[in-house]
Amino acid sequence: MYADVKDQLAQELAQIEADGLTKTERQITTPQSAHIATTAGEALNFCANNYLGLADHPEVVGAARQALDEWGFGMASVRFICGTQTQHRDLERAIADFTGMEDSILFPSCFDANGGIFEVICGPEDAIISDQLNHASIIDGVRLSKAQRFRYANRDMEDLRTQLEAAREAGARRVLVVTDGAFSMDGYLAPLEQICDLAEEFGAMVMVDDSHATGFVGASGRGSHEACGVVDRIDIMTGTLGKALGGGSGGYVAAHTEIVELLKQRARPYLFSNAVAPSVVAGSLKALEIARDSDEPRAQLRRNAERFRSLMEEAGFELLPGEHPIVPVMFAGEDGARRASQVADAMLERGVYVIAFSYPVVPKGQARIRVQLSASHSEEDVRACVDAFVAARDEVG
Repeated sequence: MYADVKDQLAQELAQIEADGLTKTERQITTPQSAHIATTAGEALNFCANNYLGLADHPEVVGAARQALDEWGFGMASVRFICGTQTQHRDLERAIADFTGMEDSILFPSCFDANGGIFEVICGPEDAIISDQLNHASIIDGVRLSKAQRFRYANRDMEDLRTQLEAAREAGARRVLVVTDGAFSMDGYLAPLEQICDLAEEFGAMVMVDDSHATGFVGASGRGSHEACGVVDRIDIMTGTLGKALGGGSGGYVAAHTEIVELLKQRARPYLFSNAVAPSVVAGSLKALEIARDSDEPRAQLRRNAERFRSLMEEAGFELLPGEHPIVPVMFAGEDGARRASQVADAMLERGVYVIAFSYPVVPKGQARIRVQLSASHSEEDVRACVDAFVAARDEVG
């Protein structure tokens, strides 16, 4: 039986390769950091979500190591059976305090958090209005719910108004507007103040996935809602422990108390998945403490992003505008995907690790290399990255 399936799958894989869309996994032989080693050699890493440089921070690693002795390796249980240690609740309270919400609930990942929330709070009589460029986990989570679905053009407030009107005309009981706080392929922040204004006008709730903002966006790193001045106007925040907050695993929903309590009763990824591992909880607690109490990593991250943008623009590269440490270097045109991929390969040969993105991850004709700055990069690292871009461009043509 499998022989026929095997041939079909092999053809599908061959087509992916022929289309130039095969995703390869380069193996790293060191801890995640600004400077890494791969099986191909040493490299400067400019494609990790390690925004604050905490993935290999000695205090974070030390907290995780100590937790192995104090709390054990794994929970071997879901939360409501025997999978809740006191440190799980400590972390949930710390997340709620940091994000400015009433409470929070941990999930195995933010993908699970987004996959579990919509079907709990929205039914067939409700409506969800989603930005068209929201993360795949939001798209999948919305699909799992039985709510009416509406979509608005990315950051387009006129279109959002149109969809809110349509949801109300359809008689929706609850209306939920959901958006990424920072869009991962562009580095753009959502216009949260305008979104909140519209939501309040139409009596809707607002949910923000802040995975690419928590810990480093905003004056004190609380996230995109702080940067936009709407901390007290957001109903639901989701986020991850797998990026700026140490880079481990795990995600969360931070929200009003009633929403968190209902998720504990009905969210399937929460009820049917093992609790986040003890060492990850302890390391994330320490990472959150560092993010909360130290401004210097955020200041260094901002300096690095500004320096990289300035040097790249001086060198004649096309960048998407913004201030986020995600900096897309654009390769427009029909051959953009090929050139972006070739430049990325040529840069790795020069010891700089970046990744090219093309359709269907980004729209056709908008291929790019997404550069991600970290607080652990030095000025010399940033300049070396720019030099590698210039040399690779000259080689590829």
